[in-house]
Amino acid sequence: MHKISTISKKDFPSLLREIPDSPELLYIQGAKIDEQRKHLAVVGSRANTQYGREVCETLIASLSKYPVTIVSGLALGIDGIAHRCAIQNNIPTIAIPGSGLDPQVLYPRSHLRLSEEILESGGTLLSEFEPTFRATPWSFPQRNRIMAGISQAILVIEASKQSGTLITAKYASDYNRDVLVVPGNIFNKTSEGPHLFMKIGATPITCENDLIEALGFKPNQKEIPFEEKYADCSTEEMIIVNILTEPIEKDELLRALKMPIHKSQSILSMMEIKGLIKEIGGEVYLLCEICNIISDTLLAFELASSH
Repeated sequence: MHKISTISKKDFPSLLREIPDSPELLYIQGAKIDEQRKHLAVVGSRANTQYGREVCETLIASLSKYPVTIVSGLALGIDGIAHRCAIQNNIPTIAIPGSGLDPQVLYPRSHLRLSEEILESGGTLLSEFEPTFRATPWSFPQRNRIMAGISQAILVIEASKQSGTLITAKYASDYNRDVLVVPGNIFNKTSEGPHLFMKIGATPITCENDLIEALGFKPNQKEIPFEEKYADCSTEEMIIVNILTEPIEKDELLRALKMPIHKSQSILSMMEIKGLIKEIGGEVYLLCEICNIISDTLLAFELASSH
């Protein structure tokens, strides 16, 4: 059982002390906050799309070799995905719920087990509310300033124009933090928030290296040769690799393979387990192509905005 203790203002992380509306006291459970690491707040829609999930998982996984801590609000959707992905990649994570930290009131209730996993992995729970405080509509916007204040940068993955996510992004902007956004489908309401902030100067994140550089690190530029990357692939797997020069609908891919469906499905499943391919929204693509997909989305957004 991890004890809930307090931190006085003089012992806050320096970034949090400098914001104009800093709390006087914080309750903490788990590991002490390491100021030697860059803190990235990852926020987004509770009703995330599959695209949002894949982007969140891919971008956070790319930070596993860098001194980064993932900060989020323990909410459903992108918040929960961010925390879980951090745990899976051995990245410290800080959850700042809109409630007290006592397990009897921790919100949302469906993330009680996730909060335990965060603590078990060496992460941290943080709140300005007394341990038995129950979440209220106003407590979520209030806690958002702590997420923004404690972080060097905030990454917005998906959010509608009315989303509370944008409150966190607004705080980050007011506190002179870097606001990073992932461009999305221009026809999807969850893209409205990121695109709105792009228009007023937020930094678009179109691939892993964009995020790594935005946090002040030098990305690993070494490109693995094609032959080495797919050296362990079978003949059938190489046929699929060569077909996937661009994303293709799964049904179309299955037809192109001209082999029994059960065999094709088995090969695709094994390639996904190996981390070679990924299926999103009925389309299959090589996992290394995710940067190109996000870049194409950004280009489509820019073209649409210019008309």
